[in-house]
Amino acid sequence: MGDLIEIRWHGRGGQGVVTASKLLAETAMESGQYFQAFPDYGPERMGAPIRAFTRLSSQPIHIHSQVDAPEIVVVLDPTLLGTVDVTEGLVDDGTLLVNTPMSPKEMRDAVDFHSGQAYTVDATHIAIEEIGREITNTPMLGALARATGMFELDQMADELQAWFGTKLSKKAIEANVQAMRRAAGELQGGED
Repeated sequence: MGDLIEIRWHGRGGQGVVTASKLLAETAMESGQYFQAFPDYGPERMGAPIRAFTRLSSQPIHIHSQVDAPEIVVVLDPTLLGTVDVTEGLVDDGTLLVNTPMSPKEMRDAVDFHSGQAYTVDATHIAIEEIGREITNTPMLGALARATGMFELDQMADELQAWFGTKLSKKAIEANVQAMRRAAGELQGGED
């Protein structure tokens, strides 16, 4: 991992965007890295578009602002494509990861992103089948781990289990871990 990696997350209220950002940051902390994770709310209501940000670094982070030029953009809700400019500020050689049944090429064309890395995974389908609800944050974390190589899936699974240990049933935690692993396995894409 480079000295500083900035990630912007897009989703809708209630989809776990902020939780995903924080879970990634907690995983970084457990591996000895520095991190920041914070939301950017618009209208604070269920279903409203929201953004969250994560910064990861091997050195202390002294930046205290929104992420304007992310290396990675993760989109949890495909209905935001065409509504929100999810690629705004994404560096040319950046990584775009989108929850969609589209192929990476179809998604590139839909958002006019023809450089860098582009990945897709149908996290909605996976979440419904594995978790029983359309909450795509944990599948997208698995896809992100595989797409970037930042963390091993086992690290992410351990952090997910610790994070949700007292909040969810053991069965629900296992379903989320399975969804994470399945999304990593079903990830499509890479360079154009």
